[in-house]
Amino acid sequence: MRGSAEFFGTVHAISREDRIARIDALARLFDTAFAVPGTSIRFGLDALIGLVPGIGDLITTALALYIVSEARALGAPWLLVARMLANVAVDGVVGAVPLFGDVFDVAFRANRRNLALLREHLDRGRRGAGPYRMRESDYR
Repeated sequence: MRGSAEFFGTVHAISREDRIARIDALARLFDTAFAVPGTSIRFGLDALIGLVPGIGDLITTALALYIVSEARALGAPWLLVARMLANVAVDGVVGAVPLFGDVFDVAFRANRRNLALLREHLDRGRRGAGPYRMRESDYR
């Protein structure tokens, strides 16, 4: 059956750089895509979708878990994945609290934190390095 591969298209593996760029774009969209005019306060879809009672925080938690799964596909070790999952869990649980959770979503930025953890792991590239410590600039 000649041409069947052309019909379905060719399958291209996603490059490491493409995965990282996609994670970066998603983390930015979820956590810091918009700014409050006249302030340095930034927020993303995570905070907006989280305003929907009940289902909003479930949706944003599921989206955050996609970033963690991409990190795992990039070879993140289980300890790093566990730290990322803890960030997602804290964001999901605290974010579910009415009003306080919405303010927390704006401040905590779990997806930017997870991206910073992943980048540090990928940049180190060597075993035995000490644990990564968050810097304020990592999640802005």
